Amino acid sequence: QVQLVESGGGLVQAGGSLRLSCAASGSILSINDMGWYRQAPGKQRDLVATITSGGRKKYADSVKDRFTVSRDNAKNTVYLQMNSLKPEDTALYYCNAEILVGTPDYRYLEVWGQGTLVTVSS
Repeated sequence: QVQLVESGGGLVQAGGSLRLSCAASGSILSINDMGWYRQAPGKQRDLVATITSGGRKKYADSVKDRFTVSRDNAKNTVYLQMNSLKPEDTALYYCNAEILVGTPDYRYLEVWGQGTLVTVSS
């Protein structure tokens, strides 16, 4: 069994900052891509940022130059530093990872966290 646990969400005023963390645990052999997605009320879940095991990053246009994704491979953890937050960034933020497990056989699992709420007030 593997799981992702997010933390760091909360309420912040527009222009403020938050840092999200997501730690993977369980019977993990390795992790490929890790990333963040978000879902606002009544909308679909959209990509925010992803990072490969080698450190290559991809961002949604709406967060470029404001958000930074990073990871600590030794800790199986991915981070999202969010600066200059706007009310339209309000959403439930989900962590996602592609994890290689060896039990009961070798395979990649796509795993989602439970989500952490980010609310930006105007």
